[in-house]
Amino acid sequence: MSKVKVDFSRCKGCFLCTSVCPKGVLLPSTELGAKGFEIVQIDETKECIGCGACYKMCPDYCIEVTD
Repeated sequence: MSKVKVDFSRCKGCFLCTSVCPKGVLLPSTELGAKGFEIVQIDETKECIGCGACYKMCPDYCIEVTD
């Protein structure tokens, strides 16, 4: 099973990753990150399929997909 890791200190809350995740693993959050922006959250109840769409979409290279 694949797993998504997010560097929350670099996330600026553009939520582009949430729009492309086919399983809804990444969701918008109201929590503020280090830069003062709302950041994404990872829904641990949903299973990542490792497609890498979120990784490819992130303009700040905050996301890593591992096996």
